[in-house]
Amino acid sequence: MKCTSRMLCRGMLLIITSTLLTLVCSAQPETSPDVDIRADVIYGHKAGMALTYDVLTPQEMNGATVLFMISGGWFSRWRPAEQFVGWVDFLLDEGFTVIAVRHGSAPWFKVPEAVADVRRAVRHVRFHAEDYGIDPNRIGVMGGSAGGHLSLMLGLASDAGNPESEDPIAQTTNEIAAVVAYFPPTDLRGLAGPDDRFPALDFPAEQEADISPINFVSEDDPPVLLIHGDQDRLVPISNSHNLKTAMDKLALNVELLTIEGAAHGFRGDDQIRVREATKDFFLENLTN
Repeated sequence: MKCTSRMLCRGMLLIITSTLLTLVCSAQPETSPDVDIRADVIYGHKAGMALTYDVLTPQEMNGATVLFMISGGWFSRWRPAEQFVGWVDFLLDEGFTVIAVRHGSAPWFKVPEAVADVRRAVRHVRFHAEDYGIDPNRIGVMGGSAGGHLSLMLGLASDAGNPESEDPIAQTTNEIAAVVAYFPPTDLRGLAGPDDRFPALDFPAEQEADISPINFVSEDDPPVLLIHGDQDRLVPISNSHNLKTAMDKLALNVELLTIEGAAHGFRGDDQIRVREATKDFFLENLTN
């Protein structure tokens, strides 16, 4: 679907922030006694504030990790770590350590800054892999809408770190081994500028290409699973089709699961199907 105006593109490509984390999540969960929670781990600082993530560790670990991007419209809100357990229990039950990552949130911070934050989060997790009992080479990432965009930026536009930095975290690679992205914006070109509803888009237009996942498709990309509803009006499924086409041209490992009749979010049987597909994909690509 081709956007006919800048404002229409914005409206179609961004999640309404009040629906943050309703993508494939259950109702309000209760804390499981079989999950150890390490909340509010500080992975960096900016503007006098801490950047944090929560580590959810199952009793029986398989050594692999999934980073869950907490982002809707590039708003990233804090909530008690215990609330995440029921949302990712389908991964915890399989032995995955799940890490819920928050970034500098709109309206104060913009999309390029969110990308930089989650890149640092990956470096921090890998640097502390031994502390968490995880394999630094088996780190996956998942998220929906803005979180899906950030997940793809991590998977497709990683780097080996900066060996000249005095910060050991910055020296660490932020490479990802597998990506699951639900209804992600994959091309932000033409969207930058002042926006009262989505303030994270208010960044210089010359930065758009550098934060558009579709521009970073390359032969060394990790496996990617895209899941998208064919009735999505906020982020049209063409975003996922276009990325898959670009990856297919290089014969990369990419799958697109189309949820017929689904809009921007999955519920009921669709939710069950998406959770199963996500679990199976990470089992195949992070544990085999």
